[in-house]
Amino acid sequence: MHGLNPPQREAVRYLDGPLLVLAGAGSGKTRVITQKIAYLLSDCGMAPQHVMAITFTNKAAREMKERATKLIGERANEVSISTFHALGAKLLRQEARAIGLKPSFSILDASDTGALFGEMLKDADKARVKLIQQRISLWKNALLTPEQALEQAEDDLAVGAARVYAEYERSLRAYQAVDFDDLIRLPVKLLEEHDEVALRWRTRVWHLLVDEYQDTNRCQNRLLRLLTGERAAFTAVGDDDQSIYAWRGADVENLRQLQVDFPRLKVIKLEQNYRSTTRILKAANSVIKNNPKLFDKKLWSDKGHGDAIRVMACRDGEHEAEWVVTRLMAHKFETRGKWHDYAILYRGNFQARAFEQQLRAHKVPYVLSGGQSFFDKSEIKDVTSYLRLLANQDDDPAFLRATRTPKRGIGNTTLEALGQAAGRRHISLFAAIFAPGVELEIKPAQLAALREFGDFINRMEWRAAREPAGTVLEDLLRAIGYEAWLFESLEAKDAETRWRNLREFTDWLAGKGTEENKTLMELAQTVALITMLDKQDEDVDAVQLATLHAAKGLEFRHVHLVGVEEGSLPHRESIDAGNIEEERRLMYVGITRAQMSLNISWCARRKQGKDLMERSLSRFIAEMDGSDGDIKFEGGAVSSAPTVEDRVSGNARLANFKAMLGKKTPQ
Repeated sequence: MHGLNPPQREAVRYLDGPLLVLAGAGSGKTRVITQKIAYLLSDCGMAPQHVMAITFTNKAAREMKERATKLIGERANEVSISTFHALGAKLLRQEARAIGLKPSFSILDASDTGALFGEMLKDADKARVKLIQQRISLWKNALLTPEQALEQAEDDLAVGAARVYAEYERSLRAYQAVDFDDLIRLPVKLLEEHDEVALRWRTRVWHLLVDEYQDTNRCQNRLLRLLTGERAAFTAVGDDDQSIYAWRGADVENLRQLQVDFPRLKVIKLEQNYRSTTRILKAANSVIKNNPKLFDKKLWSDKGHGDAIRVMACRDGEHEAEWVVTRLMAHKFETRGKWHDYAILYRGNFQARAFEQQLRAHKVPYVLSGGQSFFDKSEIKDVTSYLRLLANQDDDPAFLRATRTPKRGIGNTTLEALGQAAGRRHISLFAAIFAPGVELEIKPAQLAALREFGDFINRMEWRAAREPAGTVLEDLLRAIGYEAWLFESLEAKDAETRWRNLREFTDWLAGKGTEENKTLMELAQTVALITMLDKQDEDVDAVQLATLHAAKGLEFRHVHLVGVEEGSLPHRESIDAGNIEEERRLMYVGITRAQMSLNISWCARRKQGKDLMERSLSRFIAEMDGSDGDIKFEGGAVSSAPTVEDRVSGNARLANFKAMLGKKTPQ
């Protein structure tokens, strides 16, 4: 318990019933969870396999496991610390047969399910397909069946989506596959409908710890209750002021509902912030107090007043990007800091471009959080699906993608029939193509197309284990006609970009085969691993560019919060819908990412298409308490264009600054 403050110690030791720990930003919630795991094992004598911790990201789960290992050693590896989805997958694998799945069922990712929806909605435009996909995801998270969704449908779009939902579910079951939403929904169904399964899992879970409880949806909330049962031995950690994921089904009401569902619920508040200076916290508290509160709390810090918050009025987006990057570079030079001490945070991904251009112009290294990984690009995933299938013919998601990309006369009806045949035999889709008796279950023309594909994969697998990787890869691309398919199905510019990306990937793979003297089969096994790993090097010394959603859970010494204008933050759609509370929580999250300094910027005019539109200061800046000189406003009355004097003095300052950078820094 050394180093814990009194509320943290109380939260660690409390075991007399269900517990809600209201953990403000930077209040040490991860430390409380890991210390409680150590306390349960070391002081209370619980076996590691009876303690379970759930969080929302793989990164958070890794961090929790690392911290627990430092406290209690290797026993921490026996504690189940995972994401909700990983726990759901584990439960389903072990109990698959009770719900009609084979234990080796496939988990389809967003691009796999996207292809499935694209196939079902051939004539719909991409925006409509995405809208229907999102609607079905929300229904699943709300535990609604296709039949219930149809009953509740209020318009034509909802009726159509509910019918697609029913067809989508039939396809998933036929393929012996689940999507990410099913990894929570189906365990809930299992535990509700099978008493022996529920008893087995409740017997395993003596204490359950759940992080970021404000981000749970109805389905995840139900899973917690089913796993803990009447004993309700759990510790939920959350903060209603940081609930920013309603758009993907998260329900902050779950925090309020805990008090209704568990009358014996103990609530402990963590209000001491270990991250930020007093001025930053004062601004955060001042903004968030304008929201209706589930629980009253006020963050405080003993880290001193710190620098005043700067609010800069800029002429336009270009001026804003120039000011932010120049100030950031000057500050780093003055303080002898590191690039990774700095973050530029914004409401939407599209806002990053101007800052990227400025950072590149000044040769400042940066990383884009939430940006698409090279291996996540659809053209790379298309070809790696073939490589994954060469490495493992039981990889059903790879099989499903490869049979559709490019299309080869194998449609949904054929795949459903194959999926049913595979499910009855408890074998993979690929194995079912050649299974005895399958010709009695699949029509001759359909089976002929499947066996032609199966024979092709078998031939390529034989060659991939023996011939030079580059040669086999080239022949594979030529045989499937991928380049021609790209240019037939996409606009020329998009097709060229994707083909160029793919050539870069195949050249890299062929070069790797030559350098390391590896066959395509050996490389295919490596690629299957690479696509599952986190690609971004977290230790790189670079400025972090991130959306406010992506920045949650992170902290930086110096933060630039940009584009803080009406219509951006709060977002125009939220203003129109009268839903400002979640936008205010986003502002709160942005402010509380900063440890030592916070710079906020906004533009008087901003380009929208070809037009320059007038903008106004966000209401959230007016809500910040600027008394006692805590906030300094700069930029004054912003003019429509820089004067000649502005340009000359600005260029002179930048030239002086670059000259300083050129000098050798004293050791």
